[in-house]
Amino acid sequence: MRDELNEPLGLEPPPPSPFAGLGVWVLALVAVAVLVASGVQLWRASPPPTKVAEAPKPVAAPVAPAPVPSASPSPNDVEMSNGVKVVRNGGAPESGLLIDVPTALGVRLAPAPDPRLVEKSRFGPLPRIGPDGAKPFEVYARPVMESVKLQNAPRVALFVGGLGLDAASTEAAIARLPAAVTLGFAPYGPDLSAEVAKARAAGHEVMLQAPMEPFAGGGQPGPHMLTTSASEAENRDSLLWMLGRFPGFIGVENYLGAKFTGDRGALAPVLAELASRGLAYLDDGSSPRSLALGLAHDLNLRAGAADVVIDASPTPDGVEAALTRLEGLARRQDGAIGVATALPVSLDHIARWAEALQTRGVALAPVSSLIARPPNKSGVTPP
Repeated sequence: MRDELNEPLGLEPPPPSPFAGLGVWVLALVAVAVLVASGVQLWRASPPPTKVAEAPKPVAAPVAPAPVPSASPSPNDVEMSNGVKVVRNGGAPESGLLIDVPTALGVRLAPAPDPRLVEKSRFGPLPRIGPDGAKPFEVYARPVMESVKLQNAPRVALFVGGLGLDAASTEAAIARLPAAVTLGFAPYGPDLSAEVAKARAAGHEVMLQAPMEPFAGGGQPGPHMLTTSASEAENRDSLLWMLGRFPGFIGVENYLGAKFTGDRGALAPVLAELASRGLAYLDDGSSPRSLALGLAHDLNLRAGAADVVIDASPTPDGVEAALTRLEGLARRQDGAIGVATALPVSLDHIARWAEALQTRGVALAPVSSLIARPPNKSGVTPP
């Protein structure tokens, strides 16, 4: 029994509360709540790994085998399918009709000068064989196309010279003559490079006319003429001076020169120089004493000779008779070369005659196509 009288005042224990022991439970519940909350947070931060189903791999579609490329059609196949045959420089066509390429197909001559074919010198830029073996005769020549519709057609090549000295006759020759006609320029004109460029742009291949010594009374064409009395070194310097006058020519044609072309000692070094530079030589056929073709064979020089001098008699009847003779020769020997000067009477008749030539079954060809291989003494074209 409690001694309420003897217990100090205020020291008696308080009566038991109805909520006694509740705090312990609250603390326990709070601790549990904290732990639960922490566990949930941890679970959320680091969820258990979930296995993700892999997407099915796409099934590759069957790949069709790459088509085997068919062989590219050869140039001959293309040409035959279009009714023409191209004759490249370096081989004369066996037969057929030559088509005017720049007129028919817009084909242009190779640009000149070609940097490969230029040698710098004190005489100006000189033609040479390129490091890759390219030759001016081949690069600057007019392309030739041959029709397969006319087999075994005879061929005629025309060379018209004397250009560059008179602007009017030069312009007339370039404009009036068919593009297959080869044009010859003297080395003395005041504006040679521009006139030659215009001729080549019109489709004409060009040659340089080199003045050579005639017999007494044959005329004096101008300075730097090649003569029999000059030394080999002097003639070489004169030749190089002429070769440096303009670019883009395929070779040299003699102007006069009946005496010079008959002198082996004088002519041979000149032809050797042309051969070493990849050029060709055309003899005008006016002198039966010329040694050019025989020497050309020995020097492996591409060369040819004219069969007819068209304006040896510079009258309408004389020119017409010469053209008729040239056509006849072409029919008999499957090819002939005619040479002329750009006189008004020559241009008039050549232009009319050439316009109808192909309708008579004769091909008009550039000179390069008839002197495309070095000649030989047997007269048979080497293979």
